[in-house]
Amino acid sequence: MTSTSSVRARLLVIIPMILALAGTLFTASVASPSLPRASATVTAVTGDHAADWAQTRRGSWYRYGAVGPTRFDCSGLTKWSYARVGKYLPHSSAGQVRYASGVSRASARRGDLVFFYSSSGVYHVGIYAGSGYVWHAPHTGTVVRLDRIWTSRVFFGRVR
Repeated sequence: MTSTSSVRARLLVIIPMILALAGTLFTASVASPSLPRASATVTAVTGDHAADWAQTRRGSWYRYGAVGPTRFDCSGLTKWSYARVGKYLPHSSAGQVRYASGVSRASARRGDLVFFYSSSGVYHVGIYAGSGYVWHAPHTGTVVRLDRIWTSRVFFGRVR
């Protein structure tokens, strides 16, 4: 039988080891994927990294209200991807509009948010992949995927 003081002494040795290991694992899990970068400016690199993170989720199932790391809804994917690069976004497509500055379609670059809208307002969001494509989590029964932007009823926003 061990005494309370020897158990405490062992815990004082073990707990810092566990915390150090957890810190190492966490750091490794949020390291940026090593994919080519399209731009040299800080803002462009941040958006580019977010697009890289969205790409790593390709094939993850859609689930309404999910924010990853294995299931996503549309705003959950953008929120999760931008969190990996240190940017906060709320968990709703309409809410994310307030965290982005509008850019023209011609000025849109990889990593910008693509907002889809109807007469009722913004209903969907994805991350621009460039060349008219978007990373997104479409709807129940689908997975995170890369699609050509299918409508002209979109606008682009650059995360601030």
